[in-house]
Amino acid sequence: MSKNLEAYSGEKTCSEPVYLKVEGDIAYICFNRPEKRNALSYDIWLRIPQLVDECEQNPNVKVIIFKGTGTAAFSAGADISEFKSLRYTAEGAEKYNKATMIAEKAIMNATKPTIAMIQGFCVGGGCEIAVACDFRFSDERGKFGITPAKLGLVYNTPGTKNVVDLVGPAKAKDILYTGRLLDAGEAYRIGLIDRIYPAESIKEETVSYAELICRNAQLSVRGSKKIINEVLAGALEDSPETAQMVIDSFISEDYREGVHSFLEKRKPNFKYS
Repeated sequence: MSKNLEAYSGEKTCSEPVYLKVEGDIAYICFNRPEKRNALSYDIWLRIPQLVDECEQNPNVKVIIFKGTGTAAFSAGADISEFKSLRYTAEGAEKYNKATMIAEKAIMNATKPTIAMIQGFCVGGGCEIAVACDFRFSDERGKFGITPAKLGLVYNTPGTKNVVDLVGPAKAKDILYTGRLLDAGEAYRIGLIDRIYPAESIKEETVSYAELICRNAQLSVRGSKKIINEVLAGALEDSPETAQMVIDSFISEDYREGVHSFLEKRKPNFKYS
């Protein structure tokens, strides 16, 4: 068993509704309201960008995994107790929606790879967070849905674009128009999630994949993420920034280490973080 998985398996209890745990190269942002299927409150949305920024500032962190506490849910969506309080007026709704979009943007713009490790329900705001991540790994019990049509709400543009980018416009319309729940098999077939694992091995498999990324040159990983995000935003050619990134990579310590390790037939020891 890897050190990262040993650390994961030895997870400590915490009273915070969302918290950050860093073990080695991997950070875990954990939704921690298992008694409410990890429902997302306004305070949790506010906290997410702060935790992502902590990961960004930590030079040891190479991959960020989002997960729910327990096995019943990644997150079953919004905290319903706030529907008739904070979210019941135009002013409150605007405040709440701003917080969700800032959190979503923080996840999407993180320079480090992000993985949503999904056990059980991933609905509403939970699905919004998952589709903002680079990857979505689910156990076989995963249930997915985006349900504004069942509440008389309109889903925001960034969240909608993420769904369209993953599944295409027709499938996105199906998900949003009906608000129905998709099982893990259907979610995988349409491209909403990337992998399905047995419930008993999803932790090990997710950590193993994260470690695979951690072993590679982070200069390359983060450069690729930035360029892919720019392509998704409509870029067809290098911007001055990305063009410089490409040139700089050829004079980096990681490139020299990669070349030497290849010629010497050994595993590389990349330094960049």
